[in-house]
Amino acid sequence: MKFAPNHLYIEEYVKCTNCGVLIYDERGKDKSQTIVKDGKTYCSQWCVDWEQARATGSAPPIAALSAGSVRS
Repeated sequence: MKFAPNHLYIEEYVKCTNCGVLIYDERGKDKSQTIVKDGKTYCSQWCVDWEQARATGSAPPIAALSAGSVRS
């Protein structure tokens, strides 16, 4: 989902090619978190790695847990 410059309406819906999460805006000035590879848009490097692992038949990457999500 990409908001118009005035943020009053949506110009287009943009989804991550791998996980399908909606991408609202280009993240950061350098767009470092939104990745476009081979004409496909991804929400993160993890999704790029996961799709590549699936295509090659290797083990998918493990998502890192944040400190707040670890249970005792």
